[in-house]
Amino acid sequence: MVFRVRELLIRQRTQAINALRGHLGEFGQIVPQGAVNAARLIAIVEDPESGLPADATATLKVLVGTLTHLDAEIDKLDAEIARRARENEVARRLMTVPGIGPLIATAIATLAPPPEHFRKARDFAAWLGLVPRQHPTTRQDLLRNHLLRMGRLHMLPKWGMRRFTS
Repeated sequence: MVFRVRELLIRQRTQAINALRGHLGEFGQIVPQGAVNAARLIAIVEDPESGLPADATATLKVLVGTLTHLDAEIDKLDAEIARRARENEVARRLMTVPGIGPLIATAIATLAPPPEHFRKARDFAAWLGLVPRQHPTTRQDLLRNHLLRMGRLHMLPKWGMRRFTS
């Protein structure tokens, strides 16, 4: 359940960032997309020299407060996931694999069936929904070494699988 709640909070944070960026754009304050630029958005709202109307600043501070609260809650859930990963032997072993952190290790350890369920690693990858990406040509479909996520997308957080899928 902690994974789904975390994903929900991340979606809400993204909505708040996009709303803040959109509203600031109406006043000529343009900031690039992405959560990495959230600090710039907050700095503009909190800067009295930014040229924003006082009414707008008061309203935008509500979004800033929401964003700050969501970040704090996501950090708490990340800490809980990291704690669970430290306590779980399977998750600790999974974290020794390069590219697997506490989030992915805990998700696999708690949500995946036992390894005996799969004959080979390819079967586990297929169970997750990682399949070869098809690049059709004029007459035939060629399978390349790129992976495509399909199937059990709820199994692992989307951002955690980026390094494996493209």
